[in-house]
Amino acid sequence: MTYEGVTLDPQANIYFDGKCVSHTFFLADGTKKSAGVIFPATLNFGTAAPEVMELNAGRCRIRLAGAEDWNDYAAGESFSVPGDSSFDIQVLETLGYVCHYG
Repeated sequence: MTYEGVTLDPQANIYFDGKCVSHTFFLADGTKKSAGVIFPATLNFGTAAPEVMELNAGRCRIRLAGAEDWNDYAAGESFSVPGDSSFDIQVLETLGYVCHYG
């Protein structure tokens, strides 16, 4: 995946004692995205804006807030999370991802 006209925030976003590390970047039109890696763990993420997580490496299971069932995802797939919500993630193989906001 290639993005033209990107401005990268060089400050890393480090969450969960280093289990998730990402960098925020902005497209020429101001669209905000982040790209990063999540190491094997079970974590809970909160969302402000709606998100689409596009996986480019690894394997995980996701449970959206209020759901009982887990759904499996792998490299080449994506999942959506509503804004003002949360999701549980079980990372089975280290994930590489791009997060699209809004």
